[in-house]
Amino acid sequence: MDFLVPVLLIALAIIGVVTLAQAVRIVPQQRQDVVERLGRYKRTLDPGLNLLVPFIDSVRTKVDMREQVVSFPPQPVITSDNLVVSIDTVLYFKVVDSVRATYEISNFLQAIEQLTVTTLRNVIGSLDLERALTSREEINRHLSGVLDETTGRWGIKVTRVEIKAIEPPPSIRDSMEKQMRAERDRRAAILNAEGHKESQILTAEGEKQAAVLRADGDRQARILEAEGQAKAVRTVFDAIHQANPSQKVLAYQYLQALPQIANGSANKVWIVPAELTKALEGMGGALGGLSQMVGDAPSPEASDGASQVEREADEAARAAADAAREVHDEVRVAEAQAAGSTEPKGLPAPEPVPAESVLNDSTDQRERG
Repeated sequence: MDFLVPVLLIALAIIGVVTLAQAVRIVPQQRQDVVERLGRYKRTLDPGLNLLVPFIDSVRTKVDMREQVVSFPPQPVITSDNLVVSIDTVLYFKVVDSVRATYEISNFLQAIEQLTVTTLRNVIGSLDLERALTSREEINRHLSGVLDETTGRWGIKVTRVEIKAIEPPPSIRDSMEKQMRAERDRRAAILNAEGHKESQILTAEGEKQAAVLRADGDRQARILEAEGQAKAVRTVFDAIHQANPSQKVLAYQYLQALPQIANGSANKVWIVPAELTKALEGMGGALGGLSQMVGDAPSPEASDGASQVEREADEAARAAADAAREVHDEVRVAEAQAAGSTEPKGLPAPEPVPAESVLNDSTDQRERG
């Protein structure tokens, strides 16, 4: 009997601890526990400290009230153009009624998966491959509407359905890649052609504007050049009429032009006539007569430089006579070398013109003038 008392006390203590453990229930946040009493639903335990009737009340299930994510494995689906594609889906849902989620369906996750597969096959079966690849938003909305309507009876709210990937067969993928590559090549060729076209147009417009500007510049340059030449001629003409040059000055100008005529690259032989002074006299007389006809008389201003002009005329006449003598000598030497020992044929060469005769003729001309 002495041993039974401690055993009874220990048993009562164990029973008390077990009873207390059965009576006290602590539920964490975002979770609900469904309680049954003698196999029948009694109540739902909210987060916090809850008391149960020991050995009579029991927790049937613990329901997580947070939003959950479940990814379903790829499902083969046939499109309207008889192509088999593999579709991966992701489902977002949350339990809004723990009692119905416990008693309305045995396994709501499996039910949602099967419902998603069947709904997806119905939606994709009415679309071709190209539309199925480009209509993901439409498919997602349709799936969400169907699943939310069905799972509402189970106390579950489907918040979102997403299609992760739509994988066509490898042969279709190769064809699609070739098509896309050809499309990109076509667009690149079109863009290149358009760029070349624009470049040619801009180049042509630039050349046109440049030609117009060059033509306008040439026209302005010619106008300015013509105006300059007209002004120069007018200035020379006015200067000649104001200076009123005499016959001697005109003869002197002719003598100055003779060396330039002889220096031509095409002049191999220059024959000076013996009657050079007479020709100069005649030309001077003609020019003098022309000047008298137009009122070309020496002005008082020009008479002051007459002596200087006469001296320059004498020097020019002497230089012309020397040049004529040298040319005459060269002609005689050339004829002698060409003829050899025979007599020269043709007209006899003119006699050389002495410088003294030219000077005397010019002096006589000045005296007569």
